[in-house]
Amino acid sequence: MKEKIKISEYAQKITEALPRGILLNTNGEKFNSMIIGWGALGTVWGKPAFTVYVREHRYTKAQLDRTGEFTVSVPLDKPVPSIARICGSQSGRNIDKVQAAHLTLEDPEANHTPGIREYPLTLECRILYAQKQDLSLLPEHIVKTMYPQDVDGSNPMANRDPHTMYIGEIVDAYIIR
Repeated sequence: MKEKIKISEYAQKITEALPRGILLNTNGEKFNSMIIGWGALGTVWGKPAFTVYVREHRYTKAQLDRTGEFTVSVPLDKPVPSIARICGSQSGRNIDKVQAAHLTLEDPEANHTPGIREYPLTLECRILYAQKQDLSLLPEHIVKTMYPQDVDGSNPMANRDPHTMYIGEIVDAYIIR
């Protein structure tokens, strides 16, 4: 069962959970989920929106570009350590995260990307806009800290690759019960 929610009533919970890690889900070649700690909840062009940032060489990026949609899954309490570990350090290119992290997928309402029962607050989003970062426009200290050029582009933690920003219109919002 899904309980429809007003996004504004859960805005604080979503923004407080984000730096601890929430899930960005895609469903292109196969379902994939990755931990994100950067993002923004707001209004863009008069539409409720969630903005996510994904590095260039991530499996998730290819899926976002292919499908034009995503879901965001937020824990109502604390993140599940085993889910956070697998979805935060393994690539969906190499493993089945549903099986490895023991995720329970829930059918979507408005797009084709499932939510996750273990992280029940769900935002279904359609991409309105995508833009690759221009690192030359960022402050030097951020580039040095967040985009060190002396590491491999596939490194899951420190990575030299810029992000692509995706603004997703929130087309449905609910809690999986």
